[in-house]
Amino acid sequence: MSILKKVLILFWRIWFYVLMGLPIIIMFPVLLVLTSREQWYPQFFVVARFWARIVLYGMGFVPKVKREAIPDLDKSYMVVANHTSMTDIMFMLHCVKHPFVFVGKKELAKIPIFGFFYKRTCILVDRNSQKSRKEVFDRAHARLHDGTSICIFPEGGVPDDQNVLLDQFKDGAFRLAIDHQIPILPLTFFDNKKRFSYMFFSGSPGKMRAYIHKEIPTAGLTQDNKKELKEKTRGIILKALEENSDI
Repeated sequence: MSILKKVLILFWRIWFYVLMGLPIIIMFPVLLVLTSREQWYPQFFVVARFWARIVLYGMGFVPKVKREAIPDLDKSYMVVANHTSMTDIMFMLHCVKHPFVFVGKKELAKIPIFGFFYKRTCILVDRNSQKSRKEVFDRAHARLHDGTSICIFPEGGVPDDQNVLLDQFKDGAFRLAIDHQIPILPLTFFDNKKRFSYMFFSGSPGKMRAYIHKEIPTAGLTQDNKKELKEKTRGIILKALEENSDI
């Protein structure tokens, strides 16, 4: 890679963090009010979707979303997708109109400006703490009872090996979905790793595709069906990634 290209990517990457932070600073008073009470979360979610689009389009990404079926806005879902990039957060907000709460790693709360509202609105998990995982389930139960959907990246993080197409799924999302008898809503992100991976000197503007699959019902399932549900969901996303059809 030439020095000029590295310099351009460096500034482009820095611009990403500017786009993340600047709108939050501008809207800080509004965001502070909307995150002060859980019942105002739907209004915060509308603002969050607007912020996500500022970041995506500002980086030169062109979102392109197809749906196998249109999700019911009156339902709560367990929303899941493959996880390869920090842009997964913004793209998920762009794709899904129904208000949902992220369950995410606590390390993101350390990001300046963004982290302040991330920890006020998301369910944070310390994957090394059994107590933290129990608290996650308690908070997720409460939000689902309120009618809010939950979004979990079931791989549990971005795989260290960039060659891994889709890592194994963890149980948490599927246990919660069965507990609350809410459907799984799988999404496949095709281009996020190519556009903005965790390898610093990589990425480029361009098309960013997603496919929203048909929901997977959980009505009547028990925890004995958890593994089957998990593998079925992973299989749907993996098949789409392997086919990588032009949408």
